[in-house]
Amino acid sequence: QWATIRIEKGVKKPQPQMLKTPAANGIIERDETPMEKEIARLHRVDFEFSDIFYFCRKGFEAIVEDEVTQRFSSEELVSWNLLTRTNVNFHYISLRLTVVWVIGVIVRYCFLLPLRFTLAAIGITSMIVGTTVVGQLPNSSVKNYLSEVVHLTCSRILVRALSGTIHYHNKENKPQKGGICVANHTSPIDAIILTNDGCYAMVGQVHGGLMGVIQRATVKACPHVWFERSEIKDRHLVTKRLREHVADKSKLPILIFPEGTCINNTSVMMFKKGSFEIGGVIYPVAIKYDPQFGDAFWNSSKYNIVSYLLRIMTSWAIVCNVWYLPPMVRKEGEDAVQFANRVRSAIARQGGLTELPWDGGLKRAKVKDTFKEEQQKNYSKMLVRNGSIG
Repeated sequence: QWATIRIEKGVKKPQPQMLKTPAANGIIERDETPMEKEIARLHRVDFEFSDIFYFCRKGFEAIVEDEVTQRFSSEELVSWNLLTRTNVNFHYISLRLTVVWVIGVIVRYCFLLPLRFTLAAIGITSMIVGTTVVGQLPNSSVKNYLSEVVHLTCSRILVRALSGTIHYHNKENKPQKGGICVANHTSPIDAIILTNDGCYAMVGQVHGGLMGVIQRATVKACPHVWFERSEIKDRHLVTKRLREHVADKSKLPILIFPEGTCINNTSVMMFKKGSFEIGGVIYPVAIKYDPQFGDAFWNSSKYNIVSYLLRIMTSWAIVCNVWYLPPMVRKEGEDAVQFANRVRSAIARQGGLTELPWDGGLKRAKVKDTFKEEQQKNYSKMLVRNGSIG
């Protein structure tokens, strides 16, 4: 009836104010009203069945589009970048664009891919051979110098294999020896992106296959910190080894990704506090990729490492901005969690990323019972405060 009257009158009525504001978080507009205010609006004292609607609505909001799991899939693009990714609606737009896309496929797979594969093979082989040879030398300043030359040279070859265009900002804040470099994590190539501009001591778990060969070769020339699977679960052992590394001011800065998993280039999730309990100076680094030329995000639950490398090596290019932020130290009276949150906020602001308090472990794990119990406790406190429970 409303539509009929509107057509007959030929007058566009102004939409209600609530419809003028687009949903800030996607398909539906979320209601950020706290539980206390929402339920207080429904009733004042006792429990009522209407309370259920509040929790049901919050559940529906999470199912339709929660703010956590959407960070573990490739970000949507405003327009198509001639790569078949993220949005099925962009696969076919017009015949002209289809022809351009086909030409692009030929260029990317028949010309760029073989060239990039050749460069990658040269870079990896040079890394293994070079670090193995340097690793045979006795510990000295000459060995450290040659190790840095090998790492820098090979990393730059690997960046060329990705057609990487990296813009480094505020180089006066580059991490120094004896410090800890922490950065947001989007892709396994983050380490190569940073090593292209300076050497770091890597921290990570021991792997098998080709990655294991590279790890065993590089650790001979550079003091990387590799952990066995059984050791990585021992937080005290990990902290001890990292503190010993930081205590030696002659060693390269440690590179750590405190999120512990790859996030899709749109946000920064919770930083694990272990990296901030070590002590020493923290050098924050913000990394932001340009998705118009290629999707650098690694969705490890969807693609294995071989498929992922094939995707990025057949993209147009990897364009990235890296910001070195001023060094930060732990303030007096500040615990590790507060320090980690302060560093995370600085990285998020500089990189234009959304700051989220959630643990990246939710990528594969279920929500902890403690989160559910927290909501239950808050609701119970409201009832006790209102005198509904004796």
